[in-house]
Amino acid sequence: MRGFICLTAHPEGAKQNVKNQIEYIKSKGKINGAKKVLVIGASTGFGLASRITSAFGSDAATIGVFFEKPPTEGKTASPGWYNSAAFEEEANKAGLYAKSINGDAFSDEIKKETIALIKADLGQVDLVIYSLASPVRTNPTTGITHRSVLKPIGGVFTNKTVDFHTGKVSEISIEPSKEDDIENTVAVMGGEDWAMWMEALKNENLLAPNAITVAYSYIGPSLTEAVYRKGTIGRAKDHLEATAFEITDTLKDIGGKAYVSVNKALVTQASSAIPVIPLYISLLYKIMKEEGIHEGTIEQIQRLYQDRLYAGGEIPTDEKGRIRIDDWEMRDDIQEKVAALWNVATTENLSEIGDLQGYRKDFYHLFGFDVDQVDYNKDSNEMVQVASLS
Repeated sequence: MRGFICLTAHPEGAKQNVKNQIEYIKSKGKINGAKKVLVIGASTGFGLASRITSAFGSDAATIGVFFEKPPTEGKTASPGWYNSAAFEEEANKAGLYAKSINGDAFSDEIKKETIALIKADLGQVDLVIYSLASPVRTNPTTGITHRSVLKPIGGVFTNKTVDFHTGKVSEISIEPSKEDDIENTVAVMGGEDWAMWMEALKNENLLAPNAITVAYSYIGPSLTEAVYRKGTIGRAKDHLEATAFEITDTLKDIGGKAYVSVNKALVTQASSAIPVIPLYISLLYKIMKEEGIHEGTIEQIQRLYQDRLYAGGEIPTDEKGRIRIDDWEMRDDIQEKVAALWNVATTENLSEIGDLQGYRKDFYHLFGFDVDQVDYNKDSNEMVQVASLS
């Protein structure tokens, strides 16, 4: 472990994790959803869950785009590589089309490669999921490399956080952003690249009539808003949400629409890197589990597809046109309980009032570790290949 990164990944653990998600989707029954799906950022988190839900919930053919490190002799691949290998293996077993493209989704080259694959194999797609979570982007038009930062705007932010490895609760201060920090973060995490993808697909007539595209966002509670929604990342999310309306305008002639889905706070590599968020999530998990409304990524995306995207009729949105699948997290009673626990949380009592163990388990799962049904004493072969890439 190095901070919020695990330097290795476990192939069998990742495989079992993917199988568990597939079994969950199968257990929920069929969704009358899209049949040809492109997932940009398909190898981990919400993107992986979207690919699994499309394939095993709606029998969809899927193309996944991601940027993962393949294995080398004696060195494991990145976790998303093993996730994708497991997904393709299970999809092939089920007779489902599944192919992947590994490379920088921000680049023109990968867009062209993806376009060629859709033309050759699928003709058109009726759903595009945009779920990239990279901290760095090189703009293919300008050649400028932008790096996102997680900073408040206008003043120093000070609040509690937790080191989820040790359970130590402490105070953290984050210096405010500079103007170019905001611009760079918007360039990386805003909607510009999403719009570029949709323009490229439409120009090649690869979007089916009434095609929809969905990007993922987060809002969160007042506890985190100074560093998140009102910080540099919040500006990027504002840009992403504004872009949805612009894309919808460009898709009018084919009856298409773009949506931003505001999702629940969950353990991902991205969220683990944000100070304050691990403490918030550990308290949130405890309360939502007690209330019987806790969801992981696969449960969240299954509900998004079944109850929102493909429930029939108009897709319900809030006053800003966003799909709110964070509705259970943001319930007043849930947030009041989290706020009360936040005020009293310490190193000494967190294991009782929070679910740090659940947080850690979800974190380890990201890398294929601590997964039930896996024997970690057995030798593991790191040289797993993604079928469509080997």
